[in-house]
Order: sequence, then structure tokens, then C-alpha cells
Amino acid sequence: MFHKIAMTAAAALMATASFAANPDVGGAAMFEQKTIVENAVNSADHTTLVAAVKAAGLVDTLNSEGPFTVFAPVNSAFEALPAGTVETLLKPENKDMLVKVLTAHVVPGDWSAATIAAKAKASHDGFYHFNAASGDALSAQVRGGNVYIYDESGNAAKVTIADVKQSNGVIHVVDHVLVPK
Repeated sequence: MFHKIAMTAAAALMATASFAANPDVGGAAMFEQKTIVENAVNSADHTTLVAAVKAAGLVDTLNSEGPFTVFAPVNSAFEALPAGTVETLLKPENKDMLVKVLTAHVVPGDWSAATIAAKAKASHDGFYHFNAASGDALSAQVRGGNVYIYDESGNAAKVTIADVKQSNGVIHVVDHVLVPK
């Protein structure tokens, strides 16, 4: 009986440890068994992103099986855009533009920061070139031990929190909005 209880307790600790591997984001725990949207709605740092995802009608997509890699800009990244940009994008008549901007932050597949960094380091120019779900070109580079994601205009977003595992992919928190051309 004691052996069975000890094994159950050990299994519970190991299960807890596997979920504890995710960093907190925006003051909230991120759980591997939840979807990208289910976790993002709890982050105080991603309220603008969540509002945009809802306005764009992308909740069902980002709750689906995936897998997706999402470069998730924090609220301050949206605040750094020119005055009125976010308000303009959130208007119903600009939904197509909003979808394009948001899907420029989504890449099909489950890409860890280590995999992205290795591909960048192995490339002939120091950049890993890939496409977002929007069709826009993105590039990744490692500088000073940090992974940076570049949009088509050459603007860089630093990955500030990497490898936040989700049931349908992974989130990498970034400090700037990737703007498609």
C-alpha cells in the first residue's frame, strides 16, 4: 500500500514538474495542456494582442490543433506603433489588414528558439529565412545570445521569453510588432 502511494505521489510530482517548465508570462502561469489563446488571455502583457486576435476572428484558428509558432508582441510593442495605428486596425472595416498583421506573427509548425537559432547560425548569411502564415517573409538572427525576428522592412523584434509550450504549439514573446509590407 505504501509503495503504491509513494509511486502515485512521485508521478504527481513528475507531472507537476513537466508543467512547471513553462515560464510565467504577463504575471500568469502558462500551461502546456492549454491552447495558445487559452494561455494568452491570462497574460497581463498581451491584452492588446488578445483584443486584436478576437477582432480579427482568429480565436478559433489559434485554438485549433496547429501546431503554430507565435511571436507574441507585448502591449508596449503595440503602444510603440505610430499613434492611432492600433485603433485603426481594430476597426471592423480594417479586419483584412488586421488579419495580415497578426498572421505575420504566426508560423506553421512548432519551432523552438534553439531550432530557429541553430538554423540561423548554420546559414550562409547568419539569418534563417522563413515565411509567416500571412505569406510574409521573416528572418531570424542570433545577436549577443538573443534571437531576433525581422519583418520584411528589416525591423527587429527581440525574443524576450522563449519556448512557452502550448498544447497546439509554442509562443515566443517579442518586444516589437512585426509589420508586413
